[in-house]
Amino acid sequence: MQQQPTLVAVAHGSRDPRALHTALALLDRVRELRPRLDVRLGHIELNLPLLDDTLREVSGAAVLVPLLLGRGHHVKRDLPAAAARAAHLRTRVAAPLGPHPLLVEALYERLVESGWTPNPGAAVVLAAAGSRDPDSAADTRRTAALLSERLGGAPVVPAYASAAAPTVPDAVRALAARGHHRIAVASYFAAPGRFATQCASAAPALAAAPLGDHPALARLLLHRYDEARALPVSLVRPELVSA
Repeated sequence: MQQQPTLVAVAHGSRDPRALHTALALLDRVRELRPRLDVRLGHIELNLPLLDDTLREVSGAAVLVPLLLGRGHHVKRDLPAAAARAAHLRTRVAAPLGPHPLLVEALYERLVESGWTPNPGAAVVLAAAGSRDPDSAADTRRTAALLSERLGGAPVVPAYASAAAPTVPDAVRALAARGHHRIAVASYFAAPGRFATQCASAAPALAAAPLGDHPALARLLLHRYDEARALPVSLVRPELVSA
């Protein structure tokens, strides 16, 4: 039987020690769902193992699945570059996690855990890291629209910690000016870190936890892996990576 490609989950990396623990816990869930699959972790920066080091230890074939939520610079440039450096491997780069209904389900459940309940004056700020890439912003807006649908039509406004506008405090103020008196912040972050903490601190009422090791995220990671494996080789090109 031909060996399945190794699933290499690619996290950004963070100085917050909780980020590494979160990524490891998520990959444990992935292994529970698919016990025979070789699942490994690599980081773009700040944490060990770095992606290049992980790929050096893999043989045969690998699918790089970004633990990233949109089509920003890391997905379009850094991951394909790392794949190209691993010349000993047959490598594919999967799409980022978002947007996708499984991701929205995880966001919804994190909001419910924080105390969210339907309310005529309720609204949500979807707090994301931010990127100068217009595709990344489009992905975040799409997720905000899907989350609004999941919340029964409650307004969901995307906002950012850096590189894009509006900021989370600005989005909160804009919603309050429109008469929304119960505003929650949904954390569009895969793991705890500086930006996630910064955004949560701007919440006037409820702040949801990052997506973390939510079971829906583990299923989504495997979905992106399977999706990349199913594509014809001619379509698995770094410049064509999209959600």
